[in-house]
Amino acid sequence: MRLADRRRMFSSGLREIGRRLCRRSVGFRLAVTSSMLQVPDRLIVAPTDLRALDPFVAEEMLEGRYLLAGRVLETLGHSPFTVDLPSHAFAERLHSFAWLRHIRANKTEAACAHARQLVGEWIARHGKRRRGVAWEANVLAERVIAWLSHSTVILQGAEAGFYRRFMKSLAYQVRYLRKLIGCTPAGEARLRMRIALAMASISMPTRAAYIRREGNRLDRELERQILADGGHVSRNPRAILDLLIDLLPLRQTYINLGHDLPQKLIPAIDRMYPALRFFRHQGGDLALFNGATGTPASELISVLRYDETAGKPFKALPHMNYQRLSTEGTTIIVDTGHPSSSDLSRGANAGCLSFEMSSGRHRFIINSGTPKYGSRSYREAARSTAAHSTVTLNETSSSRFSKSRLTGPLIIGGVSDVQVERWEDPHGNDWLRASHDGYLNEFGYLHQREIGLAAKGNKIKGHDRLIVPEGKPTRDEILSVAARFHIHPAIALSRQDNESVRMRAPDGETWIFTAPGLHVMIDEDIFFADVSGVRPSQQLVIELTLPETTDIRWMLRRGE
Repeated sequence: MRLADRRRMFSSGLREIGRRLCRRSVGFRLAVTSSMLQVPDRLIVAPTDLRALDPFVAEEMLEGRYLLAGRVLETLGHSPFTVDLPSHAFAERLHSFAWLRHIRANKTEAACAHARQLVGEWIARHGKRRRGVAWEANVLAERVIAWLSHSTVILQGAEAGFYRRFMKSLAYQVRYLRKLIGCTPAGEARLRMRIALAMASISMPTRAAYIRREGNRLDRELERQILADGGHVSRNPRAILDLLIDLLPLRQTYINLGHDLPQKLIPAIDRMYPALRFFRHQGGDLALFNGATGTPASELISVLRYDETAGKPFKALPHMNYQRLSTEGTTIIVDTGHPSSSDLSRGANAGCLSFEMSSGRHRFIINSGTPKYGSRSYREAARSTAAHSTVTLNETSSSRFSKSRLTGPLIIGGVSDVQVERWEDPHGNDWLRASHDGYLNEFGYLHQREIGLAAKGNKIKGHDRLIVPEGKPTRDEILSVAARFHIHPAIALSRQDNESVRMRAPDGETWIFTAPGLHVMIDEDIFFADVSGVRPSQQLVIELTLPETTDIRWMLRRGE
């Protein structure tokens, strides 16, 4: 490990130790002052929830079957909080109570009574333990939002004693959340905690000064995390959607109750919508970069229906560091950035200069995406450079991941400088040239990628080069190079010849991939980000060796 990487690891480790000590002190301080907890006697409002409802999930829960995080748990009449859970992701979903929304789809007396029973069991078993997955920052924030949003389900027909226990537990969780936020690293979880606290401040009876204070704190977090171009600091396109799903009901609740909105809330939402459209392919799917997973169409539609910003998607997000080439129904989205800090790299991928391409209603070339509830090995594989449509050198990722159990899988080295050029030629063709230094220190090469989209949208030219920087010595060692182009599972591949492959969409649209003078292989692949789970797919692979060959030219043209 290089000295710079060791320093990053040491610094990240110290910060994590500090956060853990902070979390322990929060529990101790709350235990000492718990007798002074002020419990509101009622809730003023139940904010809406824009996430999709599924009455089938609610029916299965009544039968003792819990379908969460891609797994099924049969409780055989027992409480799900008393049995062994199938995975950590399942435990997160269970303790977040986000599944309460499904009961709204069939809000029967029996379903509400079952929801109330589960909430009561959670309060009895986990309400004061303050440890384990139930009290992790992101789970706690989601649970507070869910209990507020679906309080009408939980409290329908509730007796006075349960109402009091529910309000006391909710007030305690809000107080714990307020203390815990200072121990949470920058990122989506901390912003969701601020959203939950702002939502709680207007949903419970409280002083106007407290509402203003939580609104001001939300403003500061929005300013830190929502970039000037509307992207999120994590560089994850899906984070924009997930945050809008919580921010939109919060905005509407402020308006409905007549409170002054936090000053940054509406401007942040207005910036996020164009960024969300930037990552939307022709058929409506979001691009798969830096931790993004499959997006159910219902979730995206539920957010876009509130979009009051008009116009075409931007050609670039200069702060989030992505580029978009689009014309005549063909779209290319390219990653031209890297994480801005170690803390913000926890979900980032080694996919610099990877791209996705769609035409008509179909994605043709994609990245493998991130499994929403996959195993650790799947998640690690999904972060590698090989899981992206870009060039891999010596089967090594362009960014290095920490294996420390203390800090978690941070990016500790690799890409640090990305150069980008953008121009239009005299024929109206759109061109992008970018390079990164992720392989420079270890192997002595820069990766440069050039992509051009024809003005008619019917042809794409690509050129990948492995370059020895001027003034640097050329190394004699033989290195393997693989240029991968991951194909969406819906696309059928058929070989034309040694250097060409036909890609056919279900509606018959066809594109021909060609690499003149090179052998294009069709290989097996895994698509991690399908909404139904991990599924098999295919990829196109071009292999060569350095320093014998340093250039890979390829082309895509729309078929007849």
